[in-house]
Amino acid sequence: MVRTPLTPEERERGERLGRLLREARGSRSMVDVAASAGISAETLRKIETGRAPTPAFFTVAALARALDLSMDELAGLCVPAGV
Repeated sequence: MVRTPLTPEERERGERLGRLLREARGSRSMVDVAASAGISAETLRKIETGRAPTPAFFTVAALARALDLSMDELAGLCVPAGV
């Protein structure tokens, strides 16, 4: 399966998601949050740094739950201003 390249907008949205998750994590360790979400710390690291700009829906949902964020709030914050 060949994956189509991501658009600049998709990359930007992934970077925004990573920043939001990093901010929401606050002083909690990456390992703690990843374990709470049922994912590896490396997966969380890739999402937070934008190296995995399109994580699976269930991964994002698990992270939102672990960080006590609503999916609606998270989705709204990932949309660029003016859209």
